[in-house]
Amino acid sequence: MDFTLSEEQKYIVQTAKDFAENEIAPSSVERDIKSDFPDEIIKKLGELGFMGMMVSPDWGGAGMDTISYTLAMEEISKVDASVGVIMSVNNSLVCYGLEKWGTDKQKEKYLKPLASGEKLGAFCLSEPEAGSDATNQNTTAVRDGDYYILNGMKNWITNGTKADYYIMIAATDKSIGYKGISAFIVESNSEGVEKGKKEDKLGIRSSDTCSIGLNNVRVPKENLLGAEGNGFRIAMETLDGGRIGIASQALGIAQASLEASVKYSHERKAFDAPIANLQAIQFKLAEMATKIDAARLLVHRAAKMKDEHLKYSKAAAEAKLFASKIAVECALEAIQIHGGYGYVREYLVERYLRDAKITEIYEGTSEIQKLVIARDLLK
Repeated sequence: MDFTLSEEQKYIVQTAKDFAENEIAPSSVERDIKSDFPDEIIKKLGELGFMGMMVSPDWGGAGMDTISYTLAMEEISKVDASVGVIMSVNNSLVCYGLEKWGTDKQKEKYLKPLASGEKLGAFCLSEPEAGSDATNQNTTAVRDGDYYILNGMKNWITNGTKADYYIMIAATDKSIGYKGISAFIVESNSEGVEKGKKEDKLGIRSSDTCSIGLNNVRVPKENLLGAEGNGFRIAMETLDGGRIGIASQALGIAQASLEASVKYSHERKAFDAPIANLQAIQFKLAEMATKIDAARLLVHRAAKMKDEHLKYSKAAAEAKLFASKIAVECALEAIQIHGGYGYVREYLVERYLRDAKITEIYEGTSEIQKLVIARDLLK
């Protein structure tokens, strides 16, 4: 197994790193405090090709592999996980589904502007009564001639207030359970689409999250994504790839926590010497580094399996489960190493903890990842 990055991948890492440090970092603290969406940053990410990294150039994308995507996601999220999740949703949850299941007409109209960064997408699955139980879809889509009429409510939608297009999951026939769930492309400015108030969140505050109401929204039949009744499969397969993106986001947060801790341990003195000389600090750093390296291997394995068209659902779940866990652990250790300074905004590590926690929740909680892994083992 070759762990060496290609020259192209090294270039992607350096490009993402430079962009994150020069374009994202200067405004990250203020955006976190004010919950300001990074409009200009996202536009520039699109110009770099980072909003449709794995999409074929035929459809406006950069045509990169999944490993390259995880590398870029880690570097971006290391500086600002809010920007990371915006990028992840557009790449993993929106562009992927459109490229795999969309018609050429749908790709031309919707995928091209999404992949180029001209437009932004959101993925709408969760509902007030359908979080981990994604089969319990109360949003309905009723056929009416050349249209479907959508009614319902979606919760916790990342990019919800800013997105131009939604991948909307809805029940076309509730009587047959998950086999009656379908997927649609919904334009956010459609009549009857109601964007809720932006949530005031603990972390990833610069990204927007809101509820989406659907009140007799008329969606053309040609905006059905895939076949009717195939929506649950589309959602689950899309989330497999999404979990690689979130695992990469978690990895970036963990790496940022380690790097901040190493830097501070050289600067902070106790008992007339840098705290880096203390075995208690050294052991913390060693454990953080080892866990991060293990998480990175899991993330890259899942990405490689996806690129090779192997079944990667279990691998993606393992990557997300472990990477999200170590993101929280490393952020906690970073605060402990920083002591009182770790508890204030000036030293950033308090944000790493606030941002890390959501990686154990969205795109499948840690408990759901364990179910995915266990079911694969026991089948």
